[in-house]
Amino acid sequence: MKINNKIKRRKSSLIKVGSVSVGGDSPISVQSMTNTNTEDVKATVTQIKELQNAGADIVRISTPSLESVDAFAQIKKMVNVPLVADIHFDYKIALKVAEKGADCLRINPGNIGSKQKVKEVVNCAEANGIPIRIGVNAGSLEKKLQKKYGEPCPEALVESAMAHVEILQKLNFDNFKLSIKASDVFMMTESYRLISKEISQPLHLGLTEAGGLRSGTVKSSIAIGQLLKEGIGDTIRVSLASDPVDEIKVGFDILKSLGLRKKGINFIACPSCSRQNFDVIKTMNELELRLEDIKESIDVAVIGCYVNGPGESKAAHVGLTGASPKSLIYIDGSPDHKIDNDEIVNHIERTVRQKVDQIKKEKKKIITKA
Repeated sequence: MKINNKIKRRKSSLIKVGSVSVGGDSPISVQSMTNTNTEDVKATVTQIKELQNAGADIVRISTPSLESVDAFAQIKKMVNVPLVADIHFDYKIALKVAEKGADCLRINPGNIGSKQKVKEVVNCAEANGIPIRIGVNAGSLEKKLQKKYGEPCPEALVESAMAHVEILQKLNFDNFKLSIKASDVFMMTESYRLISKEISQPLHLGLTEAGGLRSGTVKSSIAIGQLLKEGIGDTIRVSLASDPVDEIKVGFDILKSLGLRKKGINFIACPSCSRQNFDVIKTMNELELRLEDIKESIDVAVIGCYVNGPGESKAAHVGLTGASPKSLIYIDGSPDHKIDNDEIVNHIERTVRQKVDQIKKEKKKIITKA
């Protein structure tokens, strides 16, 4: 029986964050946030370039002061990825950073101040042709809603979000996306399900304060993965207490696992057991490090024995089935040649790179013919 794994995405409006389309039929974008001091231009630019090399589509930068706005302007000139300015409380910062080239403003209309101040920010965003991202967080829920509901809950988060949305709607501004985050998996997922029925704007998914690399990856994968599988979500951030580059890597792994983005190597590897004919774990650790620069979509199977090896290798661009004294290499699903087990890592790396070059050449031919 063939399983239909085609995800039907929620219909959302399209906005542009710099050169990146968010919403509509656009690919789900992956983003992160710098954790350097924004005023340290050199360090921030270095980190942004690391994120971009990892595949980041969008990067967010905190701009808590007017001094940081001047730094933002310098940073903007030195990088190519779209930049979102993260602003809280001071509407003047939003006005200035919009004029300095921000590709998007991350604000909460409710904490910017008076209606007139919010109107000025919206008018500035409209004049500069940039969207706004509304961000609602369970950890900073308004006191009146805490009093009404007793504690943060999906209904309270949605009510908070809709209050912000209504502010923008009254100003006839619909060029926005929205996030409605919580650190609890159940609260976060239910909040997004509810808000997805209320608005048509793009949704930015994230489980806030998810935790460290291991625990945060697990929780974020469960929460974000559930919603994406249901067709909810147009851009994602995996919030980890780790190197921001890890957020990009995990984000793409989530999308690849659901067939929503194909970027980089999709490794199929066995967990290893006593049947293995080479050290699968050590091999995988080395291959992931050596091949993380690959951006082409390619499937690579690394299986330690002949039980599942042939089946998985036949479905991959490059496959390895462990045997003794030599292991078998598959190319495009067919057995190709055998190699000594002490040559596996070097040989697989070389074979994968050759395959990637072949894929690039084939794509180039198709484009040239078209």
